[in-house]
Amino acid sequence: MPSFWTKIIDLLLPPRCICCGKIVGNADGLCADCFNNINFITKPYCAKCGHPFDEAPSSKKMLCGTCLSKKQTPFRLSRSAIRYDDASKNMILAFKFMDKTENAPVFAKWLKLAGADIFDEGVDLIIPIPLHFTRLIKRRYNQAALIATELGKLTHIKVDCTSVVRHKRTKPQVQFSGHARISNVKGAFSVKHPEKLKGKRIVLIDDVMTTGSTLKECALAMKKAGAKSVDTLTIARVC
Repeated sequence: MPSFWTKIIDLLLPPRCICCGKIVGNADGLCADCFNNINFITKPYCAKCGHPFDEAPSSKKMLCGTCLSKKQTPFRLSRSAIRYDDASKNMILAFKFMDKTENAPVFAKWLKLAGADIFDEGVDLIIPIPLHFTRLIKRRYNQAALIATELGKLTHIKVDCTSVVRHKRTKPQVQFSGHARISNVKGAFSVKHPEKLKGKRIVLIDDVMTTGSTLKECALAMKKAGAKSVDTLTIARVC
């Protein structure tokens, strides 16, 4: 039940759709039209990396061709809530670059649902992809850390925003493609407090997965520091 003060706030500042800005009846994030346009990722998808299948038996766990061909990967499981496309792009960019930080609680709800099987497997620690300190100063907030904090409140799992650092100032990944993305983030992350990660089952948070290069490099640093397992959760992924 919403509290008295929540009702007053909603009356004075009614919830708005995080995509189009239209007033909505609740704080779930999307109006009916935008909800129908956003492509949520649901089964069937790859049992490991979460890449959606166009057609596959939803009751059967299947792997995509990429996961079948790769014997070693730093991830246990990867999941994303929505597809990164024309319908979702502006909403995510507004959150990332235009101070729409009030969208973090909604995205966290989506991640909790998208990562249900990850949490069922067991998670000890939530860690956001860190920003280099120069980019953090310029942007003033780390969007991944905002989502991680809200997700921690929903799951009651500890959030660690300080043990992993981005010590290498990399260029934005959007400027690169293919192997250039891998080279750009190579060796970009390090662990300041390995004792806090040793033996832990970690879920790594970011906004968008494109090739996964940034997530993989960060996961490798955490596994090297002694993390037991690393899963990833992102708002969206390029499919």
